[in-house]
Amino acid sequence: MNQTLGILARFANPAELIEAAKKVRDAGYEKFDCHSPFPIHGMDDAMGLKRSPLGYIVGGLTVTGATFGMAFQYWIAAVEYPLVIAGKPFFSWQAFFIVTFALFVLFGAFGALFGMLGLNRLPRLHHPLFYSDQFARVTDDAFFVSIERDDAKFDESKTQEFLASIGGADIELVVGE
Repeated sequence: MNQTLGILARFANPAELIEAAKKVRDAGYEKFDCHSPFPIHGMDDAMGLKRSPLGYIVGGLTVTGATFGMAFQYWIAAVEYPLVIAGKPFFSWQAFFIVTFALFVLFGAFGALFGMLGLNRLPRLHHPLFYSDQFARVTDDAFFVSIERDDAKFDESKTQEFLASIGGADIELVVGE
């Protein structure tokens, strides 16, 4: 049984797409997206998107990696296997800084990779918009706004009328299984 997954509307150029995003945001829609063949400066503000928490994820994991690296080396050198080598102290942070820095970078890189995948809900092998025939143009020369069925304000006929009123063309119901 096929069901409506969302509505897709085409806009003529990037300026119209930004204006459409502002109008969709101001109308109270929350689960919508804008699609273009290239990044458009100011689109995040037009859509009302908040700053990504990815920086905090990466920062937290880099500090965790550095702390783990230094603590683990301290535990090995000063607690578990304390060896006196040439009269040096058991814990000498200068000698442990290389491994600490390496774990700082490693944990940060993993935080960036897995944080980005998680925040973007990836991998997603298939998106309902791929059912649309006209959506293939987005990689070439088209600009689209899509509103998902899961949006609280979504109503099939009212949403179509709204998209038409803000200048949307080729409005299409995205139907899938």
